[in-house]
Amino acid sequence: MKARASDPVFVEVAWSRLISVVEQEAQALLRTAFTNIVRESGDLSAGVFDLKGRMVAQAITGTPGHINSMALAVRHVLRAVPPDTIAPGDVLATNDPWLASGHLNDITVVTPVFHRARLVGYTASTCHAMDIGGRGITVDALDCYEEGFLIPPCRIFAGGRPQQVLELLAANVRVPEAVMGDVHAQVSGNAVGAHRLTEMLEEFGLEDIEDLAAAILDRSEAGMRAAIVEIPDGRYRGEMRLDGFEEPIVIRTSVIVTGDALTVDYAGSSPASKRAINVVLNYTKAYTTYGVKCVVAPHVPNNAGSFRPVTITAPEGSLLNAVRPAPVASRHLIGLFLPDAVMGALAPAVPGRVIAESSSCLWTLDVRGRDRSGHHFKEFIATGGGMGARHDKDGLSATQFPSTIRGVPAEIVESTSPIVIHRRALAPDSGGPGRFRGGLGMVIEFGMETDEDWLFTASFERARIPAQGLFGGGPGAPGSVETAGGRRLEAKAQHWMRPDERVVIHTPGGGGYGPPAERDPERVAADIAAGRVSKG
Repeated sequence: MKARASDPVFVEVAWSRLISVVEQEAQALLRTAFTNIVRESGDLSAGVFDLKGRMVAQAITGTPGHINSMALAVRHVLRAVPPDTIAPGDVLATNDPWLASGHLNDITVVTPVFHRARLVGYTASTCHAMDIGGRGITVDALDCYEEGFLIPPCRIFAGGRPQQVLELLAANVRVPEAVMGDVHAQVSGNAVGAHRLTEMLEEFGLEDIEDLAAAILDRSEAGMRAAIVEIPDGRYRGEMRLDGFEEPIVIRTSVIVTGDALTVDYAGSSPASKRAINVVLNYTKAYTTYGVKCVVAPHVPNNAGSFRPVTITAPEGSLLNAVRPAPVASRHLIGLFLPDAVMGALAPAVPGRVIAESSSCLWTLDVRGRDRSGHHFKEFIATGGGMGARHDKDGLSATQFPSTIRGVPAEIVESTSPIVIHRRALAPDSGGPGRFRGGLGMVIEFGMETDEDWLFTASFERARIPAQGLFGGGPGAPGSVETAGGRRLEAKAQHWMRPDERVVIHTPGGGGYGPPAERDPERVAADIAAGRVSKG
């Protein structure tokens, strides 16, 4: 096998097949998932791992927060459940925020793959659970124990038999059918990936993927190092300000490039918060790595090899390296801005590869209550804002960057929940001015078909401090949330709504790139004609 793994043609063919294997795993998960957030939005990840727990390949479908934290989580799971104790039919899982993707609502499922009675690797997935008990995804919890049900690394199936932890999970969530349906979809998707992987081994005449994995990871590492070398050596600094909770938050970024290695250090950033906006180091690494890849080497496969030349540090106890039992439910409010932080620091070195600050928007329709039939409902629907402008193009509008999850069509939302979408449109004048304009945010007006009061949870960033422009570009518009009657709602709070009330959300826009005076007049006229900006 070693000889075949040194053949670049064989490695390329096998690599393409691995991508097919893991994408089929992800598609099986998507097609069997119960909830819109997984099935329609794609808030998931899927990957193939070698015997050392290193991610070799990831599905095209998925979010960086799930993919890159899953890449770290599998080894944590295998430390708790030693491989020499694993048998066919075992399935492992955890949602421990410090071992996986940073909050309890994300469940990582790991399936051992056996070929000819030998353990040869793992398939894994991470999905957002619709509910996990506790307070839910709010900023209100004072520690992680209030936030829901924690599953330590354990077997959820042993020898093909479901374990009691699944009953405990179902007993601790508000919508057990949806939550358990998605967990079983993860198990099914992983099984499809495992089956396709063993088919590949048979077809290629391989005993395992160890030598192939080593060749793939080494090739990815070499590609990443070659890309880093193109950036001039130096220390590049950036600073970003966010709303935070009681006072603004500061993220200070230092990117150190030395030869073919790169370090991102967050020393000097704000300390951990008493509210649930803290970020664990796994999640900090996940979105920082994504930011580095976007700027430095988007063409290099994203796996354990491409991570090797990049070191990411944050002071223990800080906002970006919170320690247990800090509350972390709304960690995405901060973590999603880390790609912007990396780009802001590297802008002087590679101005053509970065974008202005984005809204980094994940403004969600997070609601629960009872519908007119008396059934309990819980929905979590993602909406998008504006991306920052590029050096040669306007920013994308109504986009969930950097999470990459998709919006759900209004028809699907309304057919699967009591939510009624009364309005959804681009928000004029929300993109930051510049030579190239920032992407636009959205206006979403929604209500509920219910005869009872219902709970709307707002966990939003950039409602006070907008996305900043780059190289003379102007800031985007901040977001806001209110009722259709004009009553202002706090951006980080839970709100009880009357049955007939509607919520109106204005998601924030992205920053502009370059001086506004340099914008092509034809682009200005086109924006005015399309209603993207007003004449004033």
